[in-house]
Amino acid sequence: MTKLNIGIILGSTRQGRVSPQVGEWVKGIADKRGDAQYEIVDIADFKLPFLGEGTGQEQGIQAWNEKLASLDGFVFIVQEYNHSITGALKNALDSAREAWNNKAAGIVSYGSTGGARAAEHLRGILGELLVADVRVHPTLSLFTDFENGTVFKPAALHLNNVNAMLDQVIAWSGALKTLR
Repeated sequence: MTKLNIGIILGSTRQGRVSPQVGEWVKGIADKRGDAQYEIVDIADFKLPFLGEGTGQEQGIQAWNEKLASLDGFVFIVQEYNHSITGALKNALDSAREAWNNKAAGIVSYGSTGGARAAEHLRGILGELLVADVRVHPTLSLFTDFENGTVFKPAALHLNNVNAMLDQVIAWSGALKTLR
């Protein structure tokens, strides 16, 4: 049986972002499990135009859709900006349609309230895209899990939550793969 392919999607493109640190941390935990192929997917690498500003045929959009189509499930690294997800992540979500369908996703969020409000917004969007989001949701605090707001130093208690989330992402991704 081939292993599932799970993309760890970095939800921010701004300068000075900490999502790469969080994504690498999640990937490090995931890789030790050996139950799937995990990879970081940085939306900044695709240089997506804002939805409706281009022709829809730009090279970045095609590459983004191909990448998503190659994945069986996702872990979103989500930061809370003004009580929601970033504009870059919303645009990336909207820049694909069928490539999201019938897959599962976990959410790891961070912010002043653990990014909970952004995660709740993301859940509604994922539902519209036919992505089943799992229940376990690790939340990271800017006040206790980041040094000076820039250096990620997660508390040890998050390890169990990340593994429980990954258990659900793997189970649901495997089940949903039978629908595709």
